[in-house]
Amino acid sequence: MITKPDKNKVRKKRHLRLRNKIQGTAECPRLNVYRSEKHIYAQLIDDVAGNTLVSASTLDPELRSESSNGGNTEAAEKVGQLIAKRALEKGYTEVVFDRGGYLYHGRVKQLAEAAREAGLQF
Repeated sequence: MITKPDKNKVRKKRHLRLRNKIQGTAECPRLNVYRSEKHIYAQLIDDVAGNTLVSASTLDPELRSESSNGGNTEAAEKVGQLIAKRALEKGYTEVVFDRGGYLYHGRVKQLAEAAREAGLQF
C-alpha cells in the first residue's frame, strides 16, 4: 500500500533547504511567516544574535477586534501591513523574506505584497 507523504514533513524539509541559503542580520533581518489553519504569524528575526526584533499576528489585540477569521487572505494582508508598520517604526526598511517552506500563494503571498506596499523592501 502506497501512503501519501505528510504535507508538514515536506514543508519542513523545504524550509530547511531555504534556511541554508537565507540568513537575517541586524541590518537586514529575516521576515519569517508561519501559517496555521486559523491564524498567520510574521516575525523579523536577527539570526546572528538569535533575537526576534518585531512580530505581528492575527492574535494581536488590534487585529483581533477587526476580523473574526484570522485564517483568510484579508487577515494576512492586515498582518503584512502591521509588521511593515512596526518594522519601519524601529528603523528596518530592508528584509529577507522567508516563506517558511510554504508555497508563495494565497495568504503568504498576500502578507508579502501588503508588507511591500507598506514600505518594506525585499
